[in-house]
Amino acid sequence: MSSGARPSRGTDGDWTRRRFVGALAGAACAMAAVPACATPRAAPEPAEKTPLPKATATGPSGSAAGPSGSASAAAPVPVSPAPSSGPRPLFLGTYTSGEGGGKGIGLATYDAATGAVTGGGVVTGVDNPSFLAAHPDGLTLYAVDEQTPGAVTAVGLPGNEVLNSRSTGGSGPCHLSVHPSGRWLLSANYASGSVAVHPIEASGALGERTDLARHTSPAPGPGQQGPHAHQFITTPDGGHLLAVDLGTDTVYSYRLDDTRGTLTEVSRARTRPGAGPRHLTFHPGGGYAYLANEADNTVTVCGYDPAAGRLSVGEPQSTGTGSGTSYPAQLLVTPNGSFAFLANRGHNSLTRYAIEADGARLRLLDTVPVDGDFPRHIAFSPDGRLLFAANQRSSTVTVFRVDQESGELRRAGEPFASPLAVCALPL
Repeated sequence: MSSGARPSRGTDGDWTRRRFVGALAGAACAMAAVPACATPRAAPEPAEKTPLPKATATGPSGSAAGPSGSASAAAPVPVSPAPSSGPRPLFLGTYTSGEGGGKGIGLATYDAATGAVTGGGVVTGVDNPSFLAAHPDGLTLYAVDEQTPGAVTAVGLPGNEVLNSRSTGGSGPCHLSVHPSGRWLLSANYASGSVAVHPIEASGALGERTDLARHTSPAPGPGQQGPHAHQFITTPDGGHLLAVDLGTDTVYSYRLDDTRGTLTEVSRARTRPGAGPRHLTFHPGGGYAYLANEADNTVTVCGYDPAAGRLSVGEPQSTGTGSGTSYPAQLLVTPNGSFAFLANRGHNSLTRYAIEADGARLRLLDTVPVDGDFPRHIAFSPDGRLLFAANQRSSTVTVFRVDQESGELRRAGEPFASPLAVCALPL
């Protein structure tokens, strides 16, 4: 079971359920951290000259749209030489088909020192861009089109021009990431329980899909009607791809043929029945990962064997949010590997964990109010000093300063208004 409020447009029962959970709770893309691109493309300008978002269709300040859980990262966001002050680009995902939703991909800027956000319009022509990810070279933005049939869209930067869209071969895509080589876009179809691979052309545009892997087994977990792929990422070593499936309580490990763009399954890791794994992120050391389980309100520490591509799921741990289901959404790990943060949608909080034993252990510290309703997605700024929380039901984005030594979170100003904010991608 996942969340997201927008009108039922398909016949898939569980996708309707995914959209309905957010509506029951109230009114209705951390960006992927990847190494430098190996594909020959135009070099981005230096950080101090990074272009600011420019709307293709203007909107009032604060009218940027907001996306979904996890520009989930294959690895924690590394410290970047981003400037310590001045405006930086911020892209926001939303549901365009939901009541009070956005008009497309929201455009904004943020001050890297203060965290203050300023609206800048919207990129139109993309339906339900609920999750976003950027190419490693910073010249292309990618968005899911979370609908039936599903698609992924490429947007050229800094002009914010829609380059093209390609079918994902499934329905309800809710997550995407860029392979470290910069040559492949990976996406997860929630409603149909499959993962797709698209080639990325030199221009940043997308080629025709090269593979589609359907999760036909094991059988759906308790309360689920079928497989529901919720995340598709590359492991930190670059050797394997991991697909987190909420419906089958399984994390699938694949090997990617980097020439043909095809997938070969190599192993599966099972959570306990009914856990509903949603989002996974790695410790900087690469030997451990942390899994947020949406349905049973837990997190687990997982060991990772890079040689075999095998994930070993540990014992479930508390989110610190009390009894009941708080719909854990996404985990982030600080660049220094000392702290982890978990977004709790039902509890409207961020759980703080201290990371111990070189990544092998999470110690619950406390929960911090997010000052918003239903935090669907969280993301670090490139330098790891700001944390952005996209709050779906309150249609806001909250910004926190992150203390690098203590992991303490302090709110940076008032939340920024953004229609059905379900993803925030700061560059």
